[in-house]
Amino acid sequence: MNILERRALAAEADPRWLKIVARDKSSDGAFVYSVKTTGVYCRPSCAARLPNPANVRFHTTPAEARAAGFRACKRCKPDLGKAAPHAEKVAEAARRIAASETMPSLASLAAKAGLSPHHFHRVFKAVTGLTPKDYAVAHRGKKVREKLRDGASVTQAIYDAGYNSGSRFYEKSKSLLGMTPTRYRAGGTDEEIRFAIAKTSLGALLVAASDKGVCAILLGDDAEKLLRELQDRFSKARLVGGDPKFEKLVARVVGLVEHPRKGIDLPLDIRGTAFQQRVWKALAAIPAGTTKSYAEVARKIGRPEAVRAVAQACAANQLAVAIPCHRVVKTDGGLSGYRWGVARKEELLKREKAA
Repeated sequence: MNILERRALAAEADPRWLKIVARDKSSDGAFVYSVKTTGVYCRPSCAARLPNPANVRFHTTPAEARAAGFRACKRCKPDLGKAAPHAEKVAEAARRIAASETMPSLASLAAKAGLSPHHFHRVFKAVTGLTPKDYAVAHRGKKVREKLRDGASVTQAIYDAGYNSGSRFYEKSKSLLGMTPTRYRAGGTDEEIRFAIAKTSLGALLVAASDKGVCAILLGDDAEKLLRELQDRFSKARLVGGDPKFEKLVARVVGLVEHPRKGIDLPLDIRGTAFQQRVWKALAAIPAGTTKSYAEVARKIGRPEAVRAVAQACAANQLAVAIPCHRVVKTDGGLSGYRWGVARKEELLKREKAA
């Protein structure tokens, strides 16, 4: 049987084969296909040489293909969905934003990419996980942090990062830095962090808070080890024991651990990169008693290819239970990757489902 006959039989067996032969762009996102001999999976419109249909398997999603042991094609980038053809245009726009002293307008970025403003905005978010404006804010925040760490004055750091007005920066400084610029420049010196350690049915619990809100909820077997972890994280801050008012806050956190489904609303001081905060926001939206896979969270934030980065963001979470990273599981439903121990993760999920 020659190759043409094999292709005809493949089309009869699964009509999706015809979409591959036609390199049908309208089918991108509907399915992907893997090739046994190369070990990669592609979008239907991939311009690579047509494979032998006997070596082809179809998958509903890229995550399904990865679970089967295949890796993404570097040519058609199937993990980026329908945004892949514009990935280089988005990368160029991101470089332009990073190099500009002032934020380029959406219209100018779109015109440079040859797209309408609405289409460009949608594609940019699909590829980066952020809107152009949010990307610019995150990049500027990163530049400010770098300048301050390098010893630049607060004023110099603000203007070098592209802010043409100090007041505009100070409006968002705490969300970008987690503290005032002057304090950040000094490495957090003199920042006051209140903390207390309590016992729970899941072991020792350390709760710490800045003047902005709870900045750490740590679980473990060794209370002293939790305290050392807090000291390492806030090495230049002043750690002080909690007063009676703070003890009431700790009691609320203990209640959240013992009865995680109650969902107590706590004031939080969340410190992380723009990507981490997007992941943590998605975790907070997972209903108690349910779980999502790392791949599902990646798709939720518009970054389906960033499954590993999502797992890393979960591991970086310093706010146990308040940011429910215990509700994220492997694709097959298995438990793994909980920084405070898989046994605690299992017990928290068990309590939520029981409630």
